[in-house]
Amino acid sequence: MRKIAVVVDSNSGIMPVEGKHIGVNVVPMPFIINDEVLYEGVQLKQEEFYRLQREGVRITTSQPNINEICELWANLLKTHDEILHFPMSSALSMSCETAQKFAEEQFKDKVFVVDNKRISITLKSSVFDALKLISEGRSASEIKKYLEDDALNSSIYLIVDTLKYLKQGGRVTPAAAAIGAVLNIKPILTIQGGKLDKYALVTNIKSGKKKMISAIKKDIEKRFSAFVEAGEFALAIAHTTNDENAEIFKQELIKEFPNIPITYVDPLALSIGTHTGPRVLAVGGYHFYKN
Repeated sequence: MRKIAVVVDSNSGIMPVEGKHIGVNVVPMPFIINDEVLYEGVQLKQEEFYRLQREGVRITTSQPNINEICELWANLLKTHDEILHFPMSSALSMSCETAQKFAEEQFKDKVFVVDNKRISITLKSSVFDALKLISEGRSASEIKKYLEDDALNSSIYLIVDTLKYLKQGGRVTPAAAAIGAVLNIKPILTIQGGKLDKYALVTNIKSGKKKMISAIKKDIEKRFSAFVEAGEFALAIAHTTNDENAEIFKQELIKEFPNIPITYVDPLALSIGTHTGPRVLAVGGYHFYKN
């Protein structure tokens, strides 16, 4: 059996400590705050990130340092035959394309960069799928193909508490943000195939949760029914500084979907939180590999 290493960035919600526990190498995502580079899960914790964001500190995202990633690959290949590398979706960042370029040029047939259009809780699931497939003796190229073929079999819906940070990121106009603030409008966004798009508008968290549950039900009926019947579909929750509502939402989902497992209640990746701000609540549904 070939020995395969797994590398994923912290956009998966897997932090370095958890990565060590499950045997996964985690690349912390860098953020530039007051001209200083800080790394998610290392110097930059969730609570500190959102405190700085609320205080109005300018926060920008950055790609992981490709030279450091190449050095990590080279070191791992001293003890492994192949590497599966999971960056965030190519639809959300150039880091995937950069990793693919360097893997092809310097580590051909050794490093396999997986772009299965996922982030946060759905990307985390893909990493665990990879670990299952590795344990079955699959090659890195076979696992990459399986996960990329399965890429679109997931959905994420998230309700955003304020339009302020979407305005700062240029995703809504200042006028729309001002009107939204007056009317207390909360957008529901969706991630399908990696892209972050508007799904609906609501005025409170209660109606937002109902709307997200309805969206997942429609996805199950139209796209995922076969996976549910086969026991290969799960739900997960992500949030930003919203632990209490996340736990309440979990119980509501258990009631609505008693036959579907809920795998994670995790903090949302900070690369998304940069644009959405605190008090976000999200649900993801995804197909998983059942061995």
